[in-house]
Amino acid sequence: MINWLRQASVAVAVTVAINIVSDPLPAWAKSGFPANVDVRNITELPVTMTEQGGALLLSDSPEMVPADGIMYQDTVSGDIRLFFHHVNATKELKKIVVLLVNNSTQAADVVVNRYGLGGPGLDYLAVGKMAQMNYLNQNEVELIEVPANGTALLEPVLNETVVAPDALVNGIYDLQTKIPLKVVVMMLPVDADPAEFVTHAQVLPADSQRLRGTFPGRDRLIVPSQVYNSAKDGVVAITLADHKLDPYVSGIDATDGSTTLNYGNYGVMYRLFLPTAFEQKYAVYLNPRGGEYAGGLKVKYRHEEETTIATPADKLFFGSKTIKDFAHIGDYDGGQSLWLTFSPPGASNLPVKIVLSPAGKP
Repeated sequence: MINWLRQASVAVAVTVAINIVSDPLPAWAKSGFPANVDVRNITELPVTMTEQGGALLLSDSPEMVPADGIMYQDTVSGDIRLFFHHVNATKELKKIVVLLVNNSTQAADVVVNRYGLGGPGLDYLAVGKMAQMNYLNQNEVELIEVPANGTALLEPVLNETVVAPDALVNGIYDLQTKIPLKVVVMMLPVDADPAEFVTHAQVLPADSQRLRGTFPGRDRLIVPSQVYNSAKDGVVAITLADHKLDPYVSGIDATDGSTTLNYGNYGVMYRLFLPTAFEQKYAVYLNPRGGEYAGGLKVKYRHEEETTIATPADKLFFGSKTIKDFAHIGDYDGGQSLWLTFSPPGASNLPVKIVLSPAGKP
């Protein structure tokens, strides 16, 4: 599996190099986005936003892990999403694992509803994109039994995966457990036993970004306050993860009790429902506004057709030194059900805009 992950990263990087050299067209022209639109002043579509789901555990600090130890831990139950994003910043080979610790007298059954793993790899955008695409494409349910007063690995392959210096590992896991479990994200020597290591491991200090904590509302439901009519409304946008129109979620760092903010809303899963007028075709785009961006987006159309689309699809990333890059998600018939599932991908920059426009107008 390790070799497959590394080969996938290399394959993506090769594709990027080919596209950059061979395609001289500007991004807006390739995407089909209307050329006469002032992208700096797109009208914002008013929306209603509702927080849903259980808790989000975010482990991204220290992002550059300087030594063996625990990056984040908390004891949780119910519906949980874990998002971890760490680089081996030492000069030695390491492994990065997630250990489930059961301190109760009952065995715990953990249901893994969905997950995505990326890396280890030196191309951080490729790793983040791989983790998100794997998460969106995966729908198998797995069961992990954590014995009473015992431990279990969330992802056993990570205990066998060597993380080279400067390599990134990014994971997204949705869990359910009725019995409270301690979820521990840690870096340790390649030959160390995680169950033994955790008994004496120290919590590493957070870095200056302090991107770790336990946050309520791991999901956000977004529904426009009005029906979109492409003929009347023209080009409109929904801005995500900008901390203005879409606030960052606040939580608690369980390692020291301090309040923390999830800059970028990493790990939050957005579900957007787009009500549209009948007989009016429209197009949907994703527009990165914060810099380099590489991710994925899931589309459910007419209640049954599900597609996962890489953003961008023709190369690894876009959005570098421009706000005029657009990934074309698709053209759709108005009045039909359309759901988009989006989450800020690891290593990418935020915010983004979901842009709606009349279809077929160059």
